[in-house]
Amino acid sequence: MTERLQPDRVIHPRRLLLGLATVAALLPAPIRAQEPAQGVRIGLTYAPGTRPGLYVLPLRGPHADSIRAIITRDLDFGDRISVIAPDSGATPSGKLNYPLYARLGAAAVLQLTLNTAGGLHTVLHEVAAGRVLNTVDFPLRGAPNSAEWRRSLHEASDEVERWVTGVRGVASTRVAFVRGGTLWSVDSDGANAAPVPGVGSALGPVWHPNGTTVGYTEMLDDGTRVVVRDLASGSARRFVRDRGTNVSPSFSPDGKQLAFASGEDGTDIFLVPLDASEAPFRVTVGRGTTNSQPTFAPDGKRIVFTTSRLGPQQLYITDSDGANPELLTTSGFGDQLYRADPSWSPDGRFVAFSTQIEGRFQIATIGLRDRAVKQHTIDGINEDPSWAPDARHLVFTSSRTGSKQLWVLDTESGRLRQLTSGSASRMAAWSPRLSIAR
Repeated sequence: MTERLQPDRVIHPRRLLLGLATVAALLPAPIRAQEPAQGVRIGLTYAPGTRPGLYVLPLRGPHADSIRAIITRDLDFGDRISVIAPDSGATPSGKLNYPLYARLGAAAVLQLTLNTAGGLHTVLHEVAAGRVLNTVDFPLRGAPNSAEWRRSLHEASDEVERWVTGVRGVASTRVAFVRGGTLWSVDSDGANAAPVPGVGSALGPVWHPNGTTVGYTEMLDDGTRVVVRDLASGSARRFVRDRGTNVSPSFSPDGKQLAFASGEDGTDIFLVPLDASEAPFRVTVGRGTTNSQPTFAPDGKRIVFTTSRLGPQQLYITDSDGANPELLTTSGFGDQLYRADPSWSPDGRFVAFSTQIEGRFQIATIGLRDRAVKQHTIDGINEDPSWAPDARHLVFTSSRTGSKQLWVLDTESGRLRQLTSGSASRMAAWSPRLSIAR
């Protein structure tokens, strides 16, 4: 893999302020840890609300059309780039005609070729400056069109999105969900939907921050229990505090603790080390009410959960040790108080949730700073939101087509796309960013 660092400069198409930066140095540590060890990342920044144009050139070679289609679709689904990719055209050779691409509305041009090692050689051109901005060779793993091969292309797409916008894409992620009473997963573009091997009845999946482990609720004749399963080895651990209800697992951001709801007469939220080295710690004291569905702040210091302590289910926020609980959602929004399914955004700014409006559940978000609520859906019944790692996209369950399916929402533009089809799908959980090795 080779990369070249260019000096800072500004380019102008669509009044974009494009500054070079060593983005890797600015990223949070968990994200940097997923990057290849070699090289320095180069990113462009752009004014909020603008979408830089990216011209994706044709390429030649085996499976060239599939490669270009997957990458252009990934970039389009990212909702941060205006992709320009004509259906046909000659593969250019030699120096690009940068003024021509500027007239086509492109701030950058992506040139793809297959190298002799079977990998993908990517070159990003900065149109205004008329120069190469970044060059990287990505290995393509697995057989062509296999799940692993597609995921290596998704990783390339995410990197290209970062070079152009400064924000890494989320194409190399997966969504866990429930279909037919058991656990499934699907790639973020809707491909490779398949059941997770070795899982029986399952509800409410959630991803561990390591991206290789999931938690879910297992239903038995005498109650429910929380299961934590390693997807690579298939090994599983079960967590039960009370014989009755044990549901709603949620992992702390450092991956060391598991929160879940448990009880026989109502439920409370408990916190337990994943290695079970300590007894579960009681976070809530519900006195017979239902306290459930915990979701951690990105720093792990606070938890949002649902509770019936005021009657209809509402969202509360508390310190992770149970101190300072307070009502998060108020009665000033919608026609009923019933709120559920909280999901704390990875950037810490919002909590997404389901709220009952005119008898139907809809997706809404509440700002943690100003407590402002925004309703995102209108059509059908919409519930179970889960944030993507970019803190911009949500996956949720919707009945808008007549059956429950998973949909993806861009919370900034309102753009929607259907993720699953076929048998009913629900209870989605978006994974963290994944490396090719996962």
